[in-house]
Amino acid sequence: MAKTASAGPVPPPAGPAGRSRWGRLVATVVVSVAAVTPGLMAPALAAPVQRSLHLSGTAFGAAVTCFFACTAAGAPVARRIVPRLQVRAVLGAVGLLAAAVLAGLATASRLWELCLLLALAGFGNAFTQPVAARVIAADIAPGRHSFAGGLFGAALGAGPFLPGLLVTLVAAPHGWRPALWTAAGLALLALTAAAAARPDRSGADAPGAAPAGRAGTGARPAAAPAPRTVGRVLAAWTAAAALATIGSNVGAAYFIQIGTASGFTAATAGTLEMLASVLGIAVRLASGGLADRAPHRIPWTVTAMMLTGSAGLALIVVGTPAAFVAGALLAVAGGWGWTGLLLAATMRLLPGESARAGAAMQGGLFAGAAVGPLSFGALSGQFGIGATVGIAAAGPLLGALLLAAGIRALARDTAG
Repeated sequence: MAKTASAGPVPPPAGPAGRSRWGRLVATVVVSVAAVTPGLMAPALAAPVQRSLHLSGTAFGAAVTCFFACTAAGAPVARRIVPRLQVRAVLGAVGLLAAAVLAGLATASRLWELCLLLALAGFGNAFTQPVAARVIAADIAPGRHSFAGGLFGAALGAGPFLPGLLVTLVAAPHGWRPALWTAAGLALLALTAAAAARPDRSGADAPGAAPAGRAGTGARPAAAPAPRTVGRVLAAWTAAAALATIGSNVGAAYFIQIGTASGFTAATAGTLEMLASVLGIAVRLASGGLADRAPHRIPWTVTAMMLTGSAGLALIVVGTPAAFVAGALLAVAGGWGWTGLLLAATMRLLPGESARAGAAMQGGLFAGAAVGPLSFGALSGQFGIGATVGIAAAGPLLGALLLAAGIRALARDTAG
């Protein structure tokens, strides 16, 4: 399968002598954590918010869905806007919007307010992955793209950490509104990271801006896949990301609610969520670094991680505290650790089209994430939390099968 992930020309080195520059990517990661926080804080506080505002599980799930749906819907818009603006300006706007939304949520008292605020936060979050892909293409040497993707994926891995921390330290003793105010204050720190991001090198990070005459550092395949095949594989991988995210999002966003149903207190479940988040960050960084040694195996690694997530969710269905701990760690850390790798694989599939690659993965990830909250709220009310998690386990399984089908299609086309 060595030819599979190497389809198309490899982008030229980033910067002089192929050196990587990590400053803007680190700033992008910090802002991305702030951007995804509203969408994860809301479900982490589901029980107290529903009681306080007298909302049903289905109504609250619909509000949370607004965040993920607007992220997916905003991805094509972000793909067109991001290349035209300074990275610093985009990051600053996204960080400021996230802080404002969290402050608004802390004062919200009606369902429509939750929906509107989370929709705005979702639209801002849509810009993070196209920006990350643009920065990786411009600043990071091709031989480090997988690690860079893992570093950006760590933003999603770190996403559950802050809600878990605030539920444990603030929401449990003081209430859900102070927890959201605290999150808003922390989100303002992302503006410092955005301001520290160095200005763009003129024309260096526009999609396809690499000079045609420069040679890539990676080996070119003997035959590249046909554009039609690339388009079909991109569609398959985007759908795979959506399907896998349905299950992963249920495990991550409703971690605390599932944990309390398995016998833990909210504070203990919040602590476990923090541990799962830390493990998820470690998995993303380690898998990204290892994948750079064998880039052609990245899609198969993603397939294995999706299967791990499916197995973890299935284990949670047992309903015991021990099963929850083991299953949640697999689902959140392993089964949710493939996002950065799939972005790196898609960038290799679409050389010179970083914004397109980022928008495709952003759209897939958050289209699937949009299904999770609404379906969880509706199904858990009818069948219970355990059965709903079992249904969600089918998502990563189907995603892995679809991803494997795309890999084989690339292999057949290249061999032909």
